[in-house]
Amino acid sequence: MAGAPANLSFMRFSTDELPERERLPAFQEVFGRAIAKADVEPVAGTQLCIEATVRAMPGLGVWIGAFSPIHGRRTRELIADGNDNVTLWMCPEGGSVISQCGREVTHHGDDAMLLSNSDMLSTTMVRRSHHVSLSLPRKVMLTMVPNLEDAFVRSVPKDSQPLRLLKSYVGVLEQDLGLATPELRHLVVSHVYDLAAVALGASGDVARVAESHGVRAARLRAIKTDVLQALGDHALTVTAIAARHHVTPRYVQMLFESEGTTFSRFLHLQRLAVVHGMLRDPRFAERTVSAIALEAGFGDLSHFNRDFRRRYGESPSDVRAATARRNAS
Repeated sequence: MAGAPANLSFMRFSTDELPERERLPAFQEVFGRAIAKADVEPVAGTQLCIEATVRAMPGLGVWIGAFSPIHGRRTRELIADGNDNVTLWMCPEGGSVISQCGREVTHHGDDAMLLSNSDMLSTTMVRRSHHVSLSLPRKVMLTMVPNLEDAFVRSVPKDSQPLRLLKSYVGVLEQDLGLATPELRHLVVSHVYDLAAVALGASGDVARVAESHGVRAARLRAIKTDVLQALGDHALTVTAIAARHHVTPRYVQMLFESEGTTFSRFLHLQRLAVVHGMLRDPRFAERTVSAIALEAGFGDLSHFNRDFRRRYGESPSDVRAATARRNAS
């Protein structure tokens, strides 16, 4: 698939939002011809159901979506569009049959696969599947992975650490629809290139540079996400997080130090933010401040109260009282 057009920054496509009679033509024209640059159709006997988001940044297209069984084809006519990007296709569930460059493979599981947009392609998703696709400039990737074309229609193992980091990084990015500045978008694209190159077998200086930039950024983002999801765990420590991510505690500390902070300070500030948010939320008005603090992961309530006042300039009780007054007015 060719990826999103360059002038499209973000688009969400859902067949559920369309009248039934319009779903197939809209899917074929909007998602198929305009975005994927492919002929698409549902597999016979199946109901068309698509939920997908498409994001385009300079030098990168990202698709994330769930698809009912479909056929897709990049025909001789369609590859004349001059798009010579490559697509890294990651399908964490379902199955598919892919044919390109004289190779036909049946794809299962979490492995990824590299495809060429300048060669005819046939794909059939045989079951409902969720997948992530990245459209990457061939010229850029060739400078990072000189034997890039040897990787076409060959699986990238799911247990590859760079691939796991890449999936995590792209997934978290989709939750941040802002990416407000050109500098931030450029940085994100650079990180994705680094991770994709390492996953596809980059070596030597390219691999070392990628490790020091994109791979480190993706690991830090994955670790932060893990921390945010486990704030209420009183046993959450840098040692526990390091073990979950198969790195050393010192490496985790170095990642946070690169942002001018520490693991402990990041954890502490996030817990304070959770408490502050809950105290301002009328849904938690019946809970005591102590119960909220304990739920957020605090064990020492005297230190919590002192640090909360230092952070927000008022006590937890003051925040709750101000919220009550606003709700009463």
